[in-house]
Amino acid sequence: MKILVGYGTGEGHTRRIARHVADLTVAEGHSVELLNLADAEGLDLARFDRALLAASVHVNHYQRALGTFAAREASRLNAMPTLFLSVSLAAAGHDDEDWKGLERILADLEAATGWTPGRVSQIAGAFRPERYDVFRRFVMRRIIAVKDPKADLDAGKDYTDWPALDALVHDWLQS
Repeated sequence: MKILVGYGTGEGHTRRIARHVADLTVAEGHSVELLNLADAEGLDLARFDRALLAASVHVNHYQRALGTFAAREASRLNAMPTLFLSVSLAAAGHDDEDWKGLERILADLEAATGWTPGRVSQIAGAFRPERYDVFRRFVMRRIIAVKDPKADLDAGKDYTDWPALDALVHDWLQS
């Protein structure tokens, strides 16, 4: 199969997830095109059998590139098997309000674009203080202090469950 692995990223962790997924997909014998969705204008989606898209949540929205791509390609995306990886620090926790917020953000994406992903998974992201501006670092440190009181607020931390991600992608490729 020929699979598009497209991503939108803020600080680079979603790109890391997309590269990991692309490598796994190739290892399972499939052909992959890895693409930053900001560079997707003119892409012929008809060349692909499936699409796996990933984007991170920042201030209650996904990257604009995901929304633009999904709106432009909604009919084709809805006609093929898709997996959407929604990456956020909120997915690392167990707070009901955070999870309801993630559901609302996804519903907003679907309403705005007309694309309904075939399968969605909320993926825990990473705390990357070295990549944040002063304001974002302040806000993110406060969030992490509440969500993960034992965390070192000056050091980054990867919350992604890589084995679970591998199992998810493997299962999606087999379906």
